[in-house]
Amino acid sequence: MTQPPRSFTAACIQVNAGREVYPNVEAASALVREARERGADMVFMPENVAMMEWGRRNIQAKAMPEEDHVALTAFRDLARDLHIWLHCGTLAVAVGDGMVANRTYVVDSDGAIRGRYDKIHMFDVNLADGESYKESSTFQAGSRAVALDIPFGRLGLSICYDLRFPHLFRALAKAGCHYLTIPAAFTRTTGEAHWHVLQRARAIETGCYVISPAQTGTHAEGRQTYGHALIIDPWGRVLADAGEAPGIILAKIDPEKVVEARAMVPSLSHDRVFALDTL
Repeated sequence: MTQPPRSFTAACIQVNAGREVYPNVEAASALVREARERGADMVFMPENVAMMEWGRRNIQAKAMPEEDHVALTAFRDLARDLHIWLHCGTLAVAVGDGMVANRTYVVDSDGAIRGRYDKIHMFDVNLADGESYKESSTFQAGSRAVALDIPFGRLGLSICYDLRFPHLFRALAKAGCHYLTIPAAFTRTTGEAHWHVLQRARAIETGCYVISPAQTGTHAEGRQTYGHALIIDPWGRVLADAGEAPGIILAKIDPEKVVEARAMVPSLSHDRVFALDTL
């Protein structure tokens, strides 16, 4: 880190994205502008912020390469116009051979791309109510975790289903992260059961702030997302919860709370090597 962490106001936007990129970008950009007007220093957008499409062929047809991605261009221009750091949720980025990356971008206040992260863990599940997902058929899994220096400290990047893999977040915390972001389009079924408890657990385990923008409502093919964008402090307290409507949440982020939580329960320094006996 080139400078010590400092307090800032974080905002999460919560959207109900549809199939088409342009109206989604317009809606998200309007919320980012509102968040900036309300005092946000950095705004975080959710997974699939520019497109909630369904089906391999449909996603492939609408994915764009990074250099030509209209949503990325729009968000870079927006960050520059507002002079704000912007977490661009995730975009469907064509990466060749018919595959797509579910990719996060972090853009600085000059509109420059400062970090990228491709979702590592693929959501391949069959839920009890008949919902079925196989992200690995369309998306190319990432292989590298990312800890990124921003003006306020160090930020660990992740995406949605990554939430269920605590070793990723422990690695990010041990790499010096003060803040974790988990942009998501969590299903209503799994969200109602697990969203809040897993988000709070990741904050408590790492002593980090967790900042999690979200999709909400009904999307293509009747798929439903849970909403409840969250900002959680390092002690596991929910500072802001967006509920189920599109909108904005804001919270003051104080990195001293990270220091305090880790001093009270210094579990990040208590790892021990152990063997596993299978009896």
